[in-house]
Amino acid sequence: QVQLVESGGGLVQPGGSLRLSCVVSGNIFSRSIMGWYRQVPGKERELVAKADTGVSLSYAEAVKGRFTISRDNAKKTVYLQMNSLKPEEPAVYYCNAQHACLGTTYWGQGTQVTVSS
Repeated sequence: QVQLVESGGGLVQPGGSLRLSCVVSGNIFSRSIMGWYRQVPGKERELVAKADTGVSLSYAEAVKGRFTISRDNAKKTVYLQMNSLKPEEPAVYYCNAQHACLGTTYWGQGTQVTVSS
């Protein structure tokens, strides 16, 4: 049984920082492309950052230079360090795992990030 559990969301002031974590149960982590997505009501879920099974990282243009994705294969955990958060970035942030060979995709339940003064 594969489960993704996010944590670390919350309320932060504009310009502040948060670190999200996603722990993956099961045996897929090291063979999965890990990603963070976000979604606001009425809009489609969008990719924020992605870390493949090697060393390649990719980011949405809107977060480049402010967000950092990292993964710890031993802990089966992927992180998203978010700095300089903007007022327009509140959303539910979701963790995603896509098996690199099988293509099977899994989602976490999401964690709310609120940016407000």
